[in-house]
Amino acid sequence: MYKSNKHIFAQVIDDLKKQTLITVSDLDKELVKEKKLKKTELSGKVGELLAKKALAKKIKEVVLDRGHFRYHGRIKALADSARLTGLKF
Repeated sequence: MYKSNKHIFAQVIDDLKKQTLITVSDLDKELVKEKKLKKTELSGKVGELLAKKALAKKIKEVVLDRGHFRYHGRIKALADSARLTGLKF
């Protein structure tokens, strides 16, 4: 995960193959219409979309790497909504 002051990004990466499998951000065309939401709510939508795309590719379990970001606010909203959608951490 990565967040800037305006945007949030999340990826599913296969570390063994060193390949990015899924990339989702609040700039994706599926979420552009959601711009009236607050940043935390939009982060939840990013987590939901990430989980849906991962489950569509039959990826059910991932490891959460939040980098140097604390687990609260937008990072927590993204992770919680991905969990609720069915992705396991």
